[in-house]
Amino acid sequence: MPGSAHYTEHKTPVLLTLLLAMATFMQVLDLTIANVSLPAITGDLGAATSQGAWVITSYAVANAITVPLTGWLSDRYGQARMFTIATALFTLASLLCGLSWTLPMLISARVVQGAMAGFMVPLSQALLLGNYPPEKRGMALAIWGMTVVVAPIVGPLLGGWITDNAHWSWIFYINLPIGTIAAFGTWQLLKDRETPLRRRPLDRIGLALLVIWVGCLQVLLDKGNELDWLNSNFIVALAVIVVVSFSLFLVWELTDAHPIVDLELFRHRNFGMSALALSLAYGVFLGTMVIQSLWLQTQMGYTAQWAGYALAPVGIFAVLLAPLIGRGLQHIDPRRFATTAFIVFAVCFFWRTQFNTSADFVTIALPQLLQGVAVAMFFAPLVSINVGGIPPERMASATGTQNFLRTMCGSFGTSLAIALWTRRESLHRAQLAEHINVYSPQSSVFSARLDATGMPPDQVNAVLDRLLSGQANMLATNDVFWLCGWLLLALIPVIWLARPPFGRPGPAADQGPASAAASPAPAAGPAR
Repeated sequence: MPGSAHYTEHKTPVLLTLLLAMATFMQVLDLTIANVSLPAITGDLGAATSQGAWVITSYAVANAITVPLTGWLSDRYGQARMFTIATALFTLASLLCGLSWTLPMLISARVVQGAMAGFMVPLSQALLLGNYPPEKRGMALAIWGMTVVVAPIVGPLLGGWITDNAHWSWIFYINLPIGTIAAFGTWQLLKDRETPLRRRPLDRIGLALLVIWVGCLQVLLDKGNELDWLNSNFIVALAVIVVVSFSLFLVWELTDAHPIVDLELFRHRNFGMSALALSLAYGVFLGTMVIQSLWLQTQMGYTAQWAGYALAPVGIFAVLLAPLIGRGLQHIDPRRFATTAFIVFAVCFFWRTQFNTSADFVTIALPQLLQGVAVAMFFAPLVSINVGGIPPERMASATGTQNFLRTMCGSFGTSLAIALWTRRESLHRAQLAEHINVYSPQSSVFSARLDATGMPPDQVNAVLDRLLSGQANMLATNDVFWLCGWLLLALIPVIWLARPPFGRPGPAADQGPASAAASPAPAAGPAR
C-alpha cells in the first residue's frame, strides 16, 4: 500500500466509519452491559454474588493487558487483518458466553472477549485515521468517539431491559449479527489497503511484567474495600507485587529495544498531556456513571431498566453535537473544546451535589442531559491532540498505548469510585447515628410519631435504619461528585500544556511503502 494511503480518504468513508464504529460500540458496550445482569447470571449459574464480580473484572483485566500488544501484532499481520480476526473471535466468544452453563466457563469466555476487545478499539481508531486525510479526521473521530462514551450509558439500559424481558444470555447474543457484519464488511473494504508488514521481536519480559502489575492492581482495587485494605495481609502482598513489578516494568520498557509499551511516545508533549487528561477524565466519567446506577437502584428504588432511562439523556447531545464538533475541529483549537467539556462536566457534578433523597426522575435526568454537551466535546478533541504529529508507522502503537491508559483508568476509576463511595457512606452513617438517641429531641419526636401509628418497636427501628442508610448514601454520593468535579477542573491546565499544531502528521507521513516499512520508528524529539 502506498505510504500516502495512510492519509488518503477511502472511497466509501461513511460505510467504513460506520463499520468501525459498530465494532467499537459493541466491545465498549460489553464493559457495562453485564453489570445490571449479575444477580440474574449468578442466580442462574448457582454462584455467589461476590464470585459474579469476576464476570466484569476478567473482561476489564484481559482488555487492558492486550491493548499494548496492538502495535506489535498489527506490524506483523497488518491492521485490517488483525482487526478482522479480533472482531471475529470477539463475536465467537460472545456466543460462548451466551451458551455458558457454569460460571468458570462464562469467565473463560469473557477473558477471550476482553482480550480481543483490547485489539479492536485501537485498531479501529488507527484504521479510521489511516483512511481519512488530516482535514477530515476531526469529523471521523467525533463520530467514532461518540460510540466510546455513549456505549457505557446504553449498556445498563439495554442489559436491564434484556434481563427483565428475556434471558441474560441475550446480552451476549446481540453481538453476533453486529460482529459478523463489522468483521466481514471491514475486511471487504480494506483487504486491498493493508498496512505494510514488518517483523519485530516480542517483548516477552515486558508483557509478563505488564500482566502481573495490571492484574494484581485490579484485584487489589476490587477486593481492597471488602478486605479492609492494608489491614489485610493479602492486600499488602498484592500492593508489594504491584510496586515491584511496575517499577521493573518501567525500567525494562525504557531500556528494551522493542518495548511492548512505547513509553518513548510520552516524550512528545502533546501525546503525554492529552493521554493523561483523556485517561483520567474517562476514569471519572465511567466511575460516576457506575455510582449513579448503584445509587438509583440501591437507594432510590429504581429498577435496572429505569436507572438506564434516567442516565440515558446524556446521549442526546452527544449524538446531535458530534458532527458539529467534528467540523469545528478543522478551524477551532481542540483545547478550547476540551476545556469547555471539562467545565460542563464539573458544573453537572456540582449540580448533583445539591440532590437529596426526594429527587425525582426529571431532577436526576436534567444534569445528564447537559452532560451530553461535555461528552460530545471531550473525546474527539483530546484524541486529535494525542495523535497529531505521530508518524504513520507508530500510529498503531500510539493508539494502542492511549487506549491502554484509557481502558485501565476506566477500570481502576470504577473500582476507586465504588471504594470511596462505600467508605464515605460508612463515615456519614456513623456520624448521623450519633444524633439518633433518646437525648435527641428530633429523633424522639419522630419515634413518638411512629409509635402513635401503632407500629411495633422493631419496625420503628427498621424505618430509622432505612432513613439513616438513605441519607448516608446520599451524602456519600455528593462527596464523590464534589471530588470528581474539582478533579476535572484541575485537569484543564494539563490540556493547555499541549502545543499546536495538532493535526500535522509526523515526518514519515509522505514516505513511500519501501521507506516506511524499512526505516525504524524515529526517536521522539524534544517536547514542543
